[in-house]
Amino acid sequence: MGSIRHVWLPILVVLALGAGPGQAAAAPEVVDARSWIGREAEFEAALIAARVVELEPIGTGVTNPYRADVAAGGPIEAFAWKPITAGMHHGFYESYKSEVAAYELDKLLGLGMVPVTVERRIDGQYGAACMWVTPAKTFGQLGGPPKPPAEEKRRWNLQLTRAKMFDNLISNLDPNLGNWMVDPAWNLILIDHSRAFTRSQRMVHELIRVDRDLWERMLALDEETLTQPLGKWLGRAQIRSILRRRDRMTKVIARLVEEHGEKAVLVEASD
Repeated sequence: MGSIRHVWLPILVVLALGAGPGQAAAAPEVVDARSWIGREAEFEAALIAARVVELEPIGTGVTNPYRADVAAGGPIEAFAWKPITAGMHHGFYESYKSEVAAYELDKLLGLGMVPVTVERRIDGQYGAACMWVTPAKTFGQLGGPPKPPAEEKRRWNLQLTRAKMFDNLISNLDPNLGNWMVDPAWNLILIDHSRAFTRSQRMVHELIRVDRDLWERMLALDEETLTQPLGKWLGRAQIRSILRRRDRMTKVIARLVEEHGEKAVLVEASD
């Protein structure tokens, strides 16, 4: 979603202009593309109200999304607009409302991986306005899952674990190399959730390890907790399906702990 027009290099080289012999070059700036973290309300308002100056097809994706460039001066420069009507598309049930629901659930869980997404109407048609993330590239554009430097490997692997847990919870049936992104700071960013939140109980990822903190937040979910942020975007059956998938994950995790021990399965950022 956020890299067709933007290119970044995992290793940034910054030249110190005017540096003389023996002077060290300035330290490279590592860009965190998750500019919305801690400013969600500001970005949500901007996505709803920003004036669109250009709207054109992105040219990729079976749902024919658009890129909307907005007037300068706000916290966003563009968003992907997805006016996906609820129904079967290319063999999958899809809806733009699932995009909004994924962002709202990400907020509820404190995940910080799904970019700000809101409902927005353009030319009389409703769709999901998903913040255009830059600088970041999809795994597909990088030729496959990227390999982090040694100092980032542990944090990166924990992020991958969290993303798999989230996909299983929402039954995201389309996690592919074009839907997972990485920024120069080695932050994992998740996009394209229009096929999630069906009644399917399928878990698309095999769980081997589980992030303890995220799992505790998932265990705390109940129908009331989910309905408040998601009730506008999902029906009751869809919300209850989230909880059924969570309960199924509980059985899988209990089996893993029994076989391998709690310490091997439940990991923490501080481990």
